[in-house]
Amino acid sequence: MAGPPQLSPRPARPNILRYVILVLVALIVLVGLVVLIIWLTVRPKRLRYTVESAAVHNFDMSTTQLNASFNFGVKAYNPNRHVSVYYDHVTVTVGFGDQDLAFGVIKPFYQPHKDVTWLNMDLNAKNFLLHDSVSKDLALEKAAGEMDLDLWIKARIRYKVGVWKLGHRTLRIRCSPVIVYLSKDKEFKRTACFTEV
Repeated sequence: MAGPPQLSPRPARPNILRYVILVLVALIVLVGLVVLIIWLTVRPKRLRYTVESAAVHNFDMSTTQLNASFNFGVKAYNPNRHVSVYYDHVTVTVGFGDQDLAFGVIKPFYQPHKDVTWLNMDLNAKNFLLHDSVSKDLALEKAAGEMDLDLWIKARIRYKVGVWKLGHRTLRIRCSPVIVYLSKDKEFKRTACFTEV
């Protein structure tokens, strides 16, 4: 008498999830290698900025309000050989102590690699309300003939390497202190800026 029929074992199904994970890990490693090779080839350097000139015009201050025009000449240097930069949105703020005094916007621009770009920034304060402490300190500095100002630049930038354009990044530039002489007899001293991306 024959026994019950033997069931043949089912062929093992490939574990699809395991293959998906292996493919994802391989892609991540591959992308990492590509980024590393590009970085080693390009060797990106920090963008450099210096304030080359600064002036204050039509300075008029009451105990609570300020009217003035601030002008800054900033040199932007891209030292990279293979990286160029798109500046898509740029805002500028001039401050004194713990208070902002004036704001401005610079038109978008493109900076090629190994390029120096000169930026002229005109910022106006009209009937700008001052804190009491700021008003007193500004009056003292005006009497002394010089002002210690802070210049802040914030930009939405994109790097371009060859034909690749990378996503937006926020660039923050701080130039402080920018010493502005109210007398034409004294020569302006260049101010180096600190950058953070």
